Amino acid sequence: MRKKVINSSGFPEKFTSVSPDGEVFALPQESDYKKENNRLKKLVKEQRLKGREIVVVMGVGFVGAVMAGVVADAEDKKSGKPKYFVIGMQRPSTRSFWKIPYMNRGISPVEAEDPEVAPMIARCVNEKKTLAATFTYDVLSLADVIVVDVQCDYHKETFGDCREGYADIAALEDSLKVIGDKIDPDCLILIETTVPPGTTEYVAYPIIKKAFEKRGLKDAEPLLSHSFERVMPGRNYVASVRDFWRVCSGINETARERVTKFLTNVLNVEKFPLTVLEKPIESETCKIVENSYRATLLAFIDEWSVFAERNGVDLTKVIEAIKVRPTHSNILFPGPGIGGYCLPKDGGLGVWAYQTLMGFEDDIFKITPLAIDINDTRSLRAVQLARDALRNMGKIVAASKVTVLGASYRQDVGDTRYSGSEIIVRKLTEMGAEIRAHDPYVKHWWELEKQDTYPAPGHSWARFFRNQENLTELRMSKSLPGALEGSDAVILAVRHKDYLSLAPDDVVKMAGKPLAVIDCFGILNDDDIRRYFELGCEVKGLGRGHIQRIKEKAKKQGR
Repeated sequence: MRKKVINSSGFPEKFTSVSPDGEVFALPQESDYKKENNRLKKLVKEQRLKGREIVVVMGVGFVGAVMAGVVADAEDKKSGKPKYFVIGMQRPSTRSFWKIPYMNRGISPVEAEDPEVAPMIARCVNEKKTLAATFTYDVLSLADVIVVDVQCDYHKETFGDCREGYADIAALEDSLKVIGDKIDPDCLILIETTVPPGTTEYVAYPIIKKAFEKRGLKDAEPLLSHSFERVMPGRNYVASVRDFWRVCSGINETARERVTKFLTNVLNVEKFPLTVLEKPIESETCKIVENSYRATLLAFIDEWSVFAERNGVDLTKVIEAIKVRPTHSNILFPGPGIGGYCLPKDGGLGVWAYQTLMGFEDDIFKITPLAIDINDTRSLRAVQLARDALRNMGKIVAASKVTVLGASYRQDVGDTRYSGSEIIVRKLTEMGAEIRAHDPYVKHWWELEKQDTYPAPGHSWARFFRNQENLTELRMSKSLPGALEGSDAVILAVRHKDYLSLAPDDVVKMAGKPLAVIDCFGILNDDDIRRYFELGCEVKGLGRGHIQRIKEKAKKQGR
């Protein structure tokens, strides 16, 4: 029987929230709400006397926490004084409540490689006194502006066929209902979440308008606006919110003017001007199209990757040769899938909206869903290469120890959401391999460790593969030697700087024997590949069809 987690107040686990560092917080009880509301009213009264508007950010996760910090850190361009007092609001669930006490201490609830994140949150809470956090929805009645950063996901029912899926907007709808019940009708609502096109007008507006009517506010028009984030994990996390181009729109002229003014006050619009569109559906479509475009470009390379492997072509060299041309300088090698929170799903939101919100029944979308499917399944190709390399060494996957280097979806960040590495691990596990994983930026691979509940109950990719139960016990290796010791194969899955300079001799020494080496991301140069063969290893690579020629030359020279 699993031991219950108890905090200092004696509350059982179901009434507590545990931070990633293991600190346990009791969830608020009924008596705590009155005390919290009094605290908030006092804070807001003090802040209004200072001439500051009140901004509530709903959802202090990956986007909301940093957005809250950016707004709280913003200062009047003339006086140099803070313009806003920000209150981050997070519902008191066992999974997320810990973020509230963390923020109120000045501790960022999100880990980031950007050195600006933690100091910004600490500065706004402890020095500038412009940022606080709460768990009660009653704070919405105190707001002049509400920024909605509530997650909206796209759930795929079948692996490799995104058409068999749906947009999960239930949490957003629930939040909008509460907003409609509590806000002052003059409050600006800014939906920052990436949503299916049409959500602001077809979903948000009716919900809030009906709530206003129930409150007797029949003539009040919701001040709804939309401005999607372009957050990028890594060392420019804050800059991707504050110092980057934004698109915004409002449901009516007043909402457009208000959202334009608000974003102008908090973002670096002098260097990165706002683009103001007429209708929210245009802003919503903008985000979906730009991410679908990116996903399609990456999916396009997949078929040429297979072509290269089968015809002796090194696709990484081909891409570098193409990039010399200025019009093609943004061409990218996709690696083992694209990952991240946006590109694997956003196109699906558009397809779903066309059929569900707009009610069209014809099938106009061909490329967008196909690109998602190609990118989702590309990782399986890396597993096939590992299988073939092990076979060439007289081994099978089911009797091999395989080390995956890189768990995140992108180089030099710790974001594991929808990473190609996860699919690699899951497929190899299904085939019977013993898995080890290493990533210098990832302490816990939550998609594996908490797959029963993460990202949500019933939505882990584990459901698409067999024999996944024991992956909850997988822990990230703390050192490269420990990860590689005794391995029969190593998969270079991410272009982390720690892996780019790995010498073949050192890898073989750490493994203790020759091993199969799979390069998923153009990490190995030709000299590295040649050396691995000289050491008795087998090498394969996505898009690296020239490897066979290097192998044959190495054999001839070794005779």
